[in-house]
Amino acid sequence: MLTWEEFEKTEMRVGTITAVNDFPEARKPAYQLTIDFGNEIGVRKSSAQITKRYTKEQLTGRQIVAVVNFPKKQIGKFMSECLVLGAMGADNDIVLLAPDFKVENGLRIG
Repeated sequence: MLTWEEFEKTEMRVGTITAVNDFPEARKPAYQLTIDFGNEIGVRKSSAQITKRYTKEQLTGRQIVAVVNFPKKQIGKFMSECLVLGAMGADNDIVLLAPDFKVENGLRIG
């Protein structure tokens, strides 16, 4: 069990996906995402295994929720700078977490 203080250290923020690229070097099918988290946090990159449910066109301009204060993670030649959040179904069928309405990039999830 986490304490409330431990949970509060996790910084989940809303961002808008501004670019999506294929990631052919990934072991499992994935995209490379560029995400705008607003002026305070800026633009971050992430690798996401979400190719089963989403096309690149569906993702561009979409708001998502991501953890922005984890350490960067090297994935092949790509540096992932945040963790995009989603509900994980059977066979890695991921549904992204997102706000119901368009909100300001960088808003904290609480």
